[in-house]
Amino acid sequence: MFNGIITHLGKLETMKKNCYFFSTEKSFLKKIKKGASVAIDGICLTVIAKEKNTFSVEVMPETLRRTMLVELKIGDYVNLEHSVSANTPLDGHLVYGHIDGTAEISSIKKEDNSWIFKFKVPEKISKYLIEKGAIAVNGISLTIIEPKKDFFTVGIIPHTWKNTMLKYSKIGDKVNIELDVIAKYVEKQLTTKQLTTITNENCYY
Repeated sequence: MFNGIITHLGKLETMKKNCYFFSTEKSFLKKIKKGASVAIDGICLTVIAKEKNTFSVEVMPETLRRTMLVELKIGDYVNLEHSVSANTPLDGHLVYGHIDGTAEISSIKKEDNSWIFKFKVPEKISKYLIEKGAIAVNGISLTIIEPKKDFFTVGIIPHTWKNTMLKYSKIGDKVNIELDVIAKYVEKQLTTKQLTTITNENCYY
């Protein structure tokens, strides 16, 4: 589990079949070991090996289908986050690293000391979005400004701009989206309740 607070950047160095190799700072590498969970652009992955300046993860087909990982190119930067522990401050929100889908950057506008990002999304994602609700974009815990049927916007403060891969992004790029898990559980319970009610009604004549 993670909290959406990006601590380091990584860079894709090479790919071999389903294995991805990333370089990063020694301070990040020092805290991971083989078998550890790390978030790479918001995707929870398992470290399979660690070298002096790099670490590697193995990716299964389901992950490639669900995320924008397949679109990464050698030299691209990614957001990195260690998994949280019981005594880690929850500065963002609960992020599981389970990607729900992708969004496309449709505009980036400078507004005073911030950058407003607009993301194009399908309705299967937008239906869970609410104004001032939480969302994880490439693993970054962000607050939704404007949720619409086919897009949403967020504001990026200078600290987030400086310390994440968003400063390298451009219009047309895809990002990973993880929705607030509470919204999905609420929908599941309401759907189950409605089906139960309908079934019970059919038992009476």
